[in-house]
Amino acid sequence: MMHLTDPEPERWNQIVASFPNAHVLQTAQWAGVKAAYGWRPFYLIWEGSSSPAAAALVLQREVRPAGLNPGLRVQYVPKGPLLADWSDDGLRRQVLDDLAGFARRQGALLTKIDPDVPLGHGIPGEPDASEDPLGQTLTGDLRRCGWLFSAEQVQFRNTVLVDLEASEEEMLARMKQKTRYNVRLAVRKGVQVRPGGLEDLDLLYRMYAHTSLRDGFVIRPAGYYHQVWSAFIQAGMAEPLVAEVEGEPVAALVLFCFARKAWYLYGMSLDAHREKMPNYLLQWEAMRRAKAAGCRVYDLWGAPDEFTPRDSMWGVYRFKEGLGGRVLRGVGAWDYPARPLMYRLYQQVLPRLLDLLRRRGISQTRREAAA
Repeated sequence: MMHLTDPEPERWNQIVASFPNAHVLQTAQWAGVKAAYGWRPFYLIWEGSSSPAAAALVLQREVRPAGLNPGLRVQYVPKGPLLADWSDDGLRRQVLDDLAGFARRQGALLTKIDPDVPLGHGIPGEPDASEDPLGQTLTGDLRRCGWLFSAEQVQFRNTVLVDLEASEEEMLARMKQKTRYNVRLAVRKGVQVRPGGLEDLDLLYRMYAHTSLRDGFVIRPAGYYHQVWSAFIQAGMAEPLVAEVEGEPVAALVLFCFARKAWYLYGMSLDAHREKMPNYLLQWEAMRRAKAAGCRVYDLWGAPDEFTPRDSMWGVYRFKEGLGGRVLRGVGAWDYPARPLMYRLYQQVLPRLLDLLRRRGISQTRREAAA
């Protein structure tokens, strides 16, 4: 039976961490950040015989496409829901039905989920690729229960995972030869990596803004990232790592750790000293620190939808592939259209709305980077 709860942040994180597919985007810290930006968090639990059988952080907010008044409620379960056993047919279908019912009771237009469940492993067509029966079963249930594969994939559907349970020697051996060479080159060229802290947030954002403008992706205003990074750093769940050459910062990343998993959610670099390969040493140090913290896997956060050079993520993927990880293809984001007619209209307006927001975001980033 599903019920709403209002737990203390530490208790909610304990519940989230108890699930095999626990994710940092289901934590109380992520709920707190999103609450500061217009989202209302709901904490749902499905009780089991002795411990929670499932849980979901549901974020809800009002949107006003094309100035529509009153607005429309939308719900999102980032990297959730969480199930103790995704192979339990009854539990899986119950959770999907209950989330759909919760959306209807809240008067929501839709609820979006993107559970961290694999659809397959490896690159399709390659000898080591395989399909995951669990993901296939889940997508079948989603379709039967009225869910639709979403045109708006908020998070990356696919990613690259690095196994941290191997020894450091084995981790280095799994890397591509060129990647291993570049890690050692960075050391020889004098690149040093230091742990960062709250005092580095302005530096991190300036580098992130530069990276976004150079590489052509859209980011949010500085205040948003300050809030995300500070919330997780203060909770002991994130650590910046800064690469320097003779004391000059040239690249950085923010390493997130939770429930014995690590994530590379944010990376940034300047143009100076790129020939010294600071990003390779940064990733190696992130892997080492995550392993030392007890993490078993490092999620490099993002891989192409289609594994061809035409995909915009191809270059980033080749860098990540060199680190010795393996592709995980996920089920992606799915929408339950609680109000089907309005959902269809919303889907028509959404691309134009997102395009407007992207243009505004690029302009604001340019202003902040120049300040």
